[in-house]
Amino acid sequence: MLNAGDIARLADVGRAAVSNWRRRYDDFPQPVGGTAASPLFSLPEVEDWLRRNGKSYEMSLGDRVWQRLRASGDDLRLGERVGCAGAFLLYLRRDPGDWKNLARTPELAELLPEAAAGATADLPVPVAWDLIDARLYHLLADLAAEQGPAEAFELLCERYVEAHSRQLSVTRPEIAGLLTRLALHDLRTTPGGDAGTAATVLDPACGIGALLLPFGGARVLGQESGDTTALLTAVRLLLRGTHAEVVAGDSLRLDGFPRLRADVVVCDPPFNERAWGYEELTGDPRWEYGLPPRGEPELAWVQHCLAHVRPGGLVAILMPPAAASRRPGKRIRGNLLRAGALRAVITLQAGGPDLWLLRRPGPGERPPSLVLLMDAASGPASAEAAQPSSLVEAAWRAFTTDPEAQPPGPCRAVRIIDLLDDEVDLGPARHLPLRADEDPAAGFVAISERFRASAAELPGAPPSLGVLAEPRDLPSTTVGELVRAGLLTIHQGPPKTTTGPGDVPVLTAADLAAGGPPSGRTSPDPGHVTLEPGDVVAAGATGEGAARTVTEGGAVLGPQLYLYRVDPERMDPDFLAGFLRYAGAWGSARSHPGASRVDARRVRIPRLSLPEQQVYGKAFRELLDLEDRLRETAALGEALIRLGFDGLVGGHLRPSG
Repeated sequence: MLNAGDIARLADVGRAAVSNWRRRYDDFPQPVGGTAASPLFSLPEVEDWLRRNGKSYEMSLGDRVWQRLRASGDDLRLGERVGCAGAFLLYLRRDPGDWKNLARTPELAELLPEAAAGATADLPVPVAWDLIDARLYHLLADLAAEQGPAEAFELLCERYVEAHSRQLSVTRPEIAGLLTRLALHDLRTTPGGDAGTAATVLDPACGIGALLLPFGGARVLGQESGDTTALLTAVRLLLRGTHAEVVAGDSLRLDGFPRLRADVVVCDPPFNERAWGYEELTGDPRWEYGLPPRGEPELAWVQHCLAHVRPGGLVAILMPPAAASRRPGKRIRGNLLRAGALRAVITLQAGGPDLWLLRRPGPGERPPSLVLLMDAASGPASAEAAQPSSLVEAAWRAFTTDPEAQPPGPCRAVRIIDLLDDEVDLGPARHLPLRADEDPAAGFVAISERFRASAAELPGAPPSLGVLAEPRDLPSTTVGELVRAGLLTIHQGPPKTTTGPGDVPVLTAADLAAGGPPSGRTSPDPGHVTLEPGDVVAAGATGEGAARTVTEGGAVLGPQLYLYRVDPERMDPDFLAGFLRYAGAWGSARSHPGASRVDARRVRIPRLSLPEQQVYGKAFRELLDLEDRLRETAALGEALIRLGFDGLVGGHLRPSG
């Protein structure tokens, strides 16, 4: 069965096109399952409809594997089947010779379970090998040969997350990246820390491993209450060669690592779970800072994490905003402050989550007198406002270097004694004074002028585009054919880049999306890909909604980015960037979260002369300029609204008339 995203991938169109087909064509296949919000369709019926209506389509090997995997049983056990497929890929990676022998035997179904189980004995739960038939095992082996076992499983995980997006809670990539960078920086700079293979990292609520995957060089430990999600996490880590151990079970009720003291603990725990074990855990020794109230499970997770980190080690945990101020938790918050365990409370965005940074106090250690409170969601009204992670990193590093100095950004080092009142309210917004440039009255006037000026430029910003009575049918080729013809070369950014102090600027995916300059810094490395003017940089293999032409060289290519270097005598870079962006944002890649797995070489590019390309390139460039202006105007508008409310409520402004 297929969902709308699967159909879009199959036909190489956007999801909007599939929705349009359903509305316009009475003979479009009716749903055979799913829900009203996420219907499922029969693959044979969809293929038949596409053929009858002259819609070209192509099913990749990855799509064939996914469709057969999904059709092998009901969706209730889909996660188990994905886990079984991953376990097989792990067996294939570890013992490819044994598989080659088994693949040729007619007794494959009988012999495989024992052979594969022996090679995957370190998985957290037993694998039901009979969930997959022999034909699907062969298809999985073909997919592994085409993409690699780890990449093949990531594709399946991405499709699984898409299919169960309402049931699975996955930490957003930008937040996961922030926690990773903070933890790695801490390992490099704190006494006793070790950013190399000796470091131990724990996530006691690891989900499908989003917070653990970046720590490939460390000893990685995870625990997750669901058997299926624990299996998926373990497979993802082990397929990457990570020294990993994952335990299935509820961390609060059944601690899988009772004597562990990790170097770093990262956690995105479940919020607002009332049945977390209050009654049976009343006397638990982990509650050093007080028994968590029945309605404050997040404070149980905070103390669980602190109990599993070494003295001086860092805990980075995501929390609901209300946890900083709810009255039942004030005693524990006060005790965390008095002991010097809680070091920062950071609002990442309006509505949450908040990030709490904690350290386990060492024996006899003198508690600090200050705690960092930060509202990264209230940063300056500019493109940088879309990148709160850079603000957080800069503020945390400055605070840990010199707590007495005023850290940069919308934050403040607050004296702990001033917070120990009757409420112990740690909500950052309550304690951050207005900056000089955010005085409601003066700020409202200044932002109003900037908003009007920015808005005044918009009417003339759209490019002049002619309307055609009939769509123009342009001859086309593929990116792969352009590479073979020597018109361009493709370079991929590293899986990860160690950022921090350094002389080399790094262009990140966030910089590319915001249209801003390189914000990262790193040290020189011969493996870096250095950008040159005229290069096209795209987020993911097909753009994923961000593809731009580089105007200034010197920076290096960051993780998750692709560089397309064109022959300027035969290809216009803005022309290429526009079609890559379309493929990523509105074409097939947009239809699922794993767009970066789509083969960029299949993206179709019109075959036009260089002068014609340049005309298209100019129009694409003008559209990008419009997007940047709209982003800036929207940010100014949000700041104007906030300052207006602040000024009216605080008495700095009054309604006119």
